[in-house]
Amino acid sequence: MRAQSLALCEPLEIEDYGVQPMAEASPPKWHLAHTTWFFETFLLKPLLDGYVEFHERFEYLFNSYYNGVGRPYPRPERGNLSRPIVAEVIAYRSHVDLAMEKLLAQGDEEVERRTVLGLHHEQQHQELMLTDLKVNFGRNPLAPVYRSARQLSAVDADTLRDSAPGAARPLSLVSYDSGLREIGLDPADSAFAFDNESPRHRVYLEPFELADRVVTCDEYLEFMADSGYNTPSLWLSDGWAWVQQESIAAPLYWRQRDGEWWEYRLHGETEVRGATPVTHLSGYEADAYARWAGYRLPTEAEWEVAAAEEELHGNFVESGSYHPRPPGEGSRQLFGDVWEWTSSAYGPYPGYAPLPGTLGEYNGKFLSNQLVLRGGSCATPADHIRISYRNFFYPQDRWQFTGLRLARDAT
Repeated sequence: MRAQSLALCEPLEIEDYGVQPMAEASPPKWHLAHTTWFFETFLLKPLLDGYVEFHERFEYLFNSYYNGVGRPYPRPERGNLSRPIVAEVIAYRSHVDLAMEKLLAQGDEEVERRTVLGLHHEQQHQELMLTDLKVNFGRNPLAPVYRSARQLSAVDADTLRDSAPGAARPLSLVSYDSGLREIGLDPADSAFAFDNESPRHRVYLEPFELADRVVTCDEYLEFMADSGYNTPSLWLSDGWAWVQQESIAAPLYWRQRDGEWWEYRLHGETEVRGATPVTHLSGYEADAYARWAGYRLPTEAEWEVAAAEEELHGNFVESGSYHPRPPGEGSRQLFGDVWEWTSSAYGPYPGYAPLPGTLGEYNGKFLSNQLVLRGGSCATPADHIRISYRNFFYPQDRWQFTGLRLARDAT
């Protein structure tokens, strides 16, 4: 897991490591250091006798948002840190990894619990390394190539969205009955999950229908051609204000050239491919498209109930690798293409309790003012994806691989 973070940096030049293209996107060097900081701060310092920290100021520089640890270095200024140099950050990782080997040899249950959390935390940052780097390269007029399409297909990023040539198969709806259902982490499940995925609880759902696939680029182009971005009645009030203020007229990374739409991807610029899932949409754009199409966004409970039913039919992602969904009944593309916006506010489940101590800041304090996304994207590590996973972003955010699936009430 730790080696994968370095592998993602192999195509980079030294100049790429320190660039912060916007306040929300961190430089690769910071991601490498912060994921190391997690193990040093929450495992080595409190649990390994005699541990000597690598650098006394790193606790401040690479703290993300844990106020219980101390005042973090300002997030928008991470790209201003020319020092420590990349070689020193790599040395920091080696220093911490060697100390972690000693700590893990103790066989302590609390050490194991925190280590597993730290590894899943690092997987989250591996996805962010790709999405943040795409902001950097995607804003560059040179449209730099991170990896070729063939190389990217081996690391599951920004090519798995590609569909077969030609038009997408017609969209159909899958019906789900009303009733009392359960969502969230099952206490009997020994697999890892973040604290915001529990406890398992009951929800009542009215009958609903869910599209059997996500929305494609061709379909989104129809929305654009029908003045979707210029029709106030399609937009939430905050969304319309955002569109006007930011002059939004297309998904992020789309550029028009000689009357054709092109998209920047991690393997360079390519023509927008019609059957490919549309991505890099904000929650506002996803909601407006759904309203234009005569549908709505699903709730997270609807999404999870549908995903659980599809798992029973074997329509799921196997651990460590993706498999195309064969034609047939049922919802597909639920996992590993795009994060799917839901209409659900990100809040605590009934009976939720954060982790004890400072680690309780991991998710607990963010349970407000954001929307839930489900499913995992092409940049999400395959064994990091699960049915109960709750991602969350502000509705204006769109630098992640975010798309949508249509839903509606069944009447």
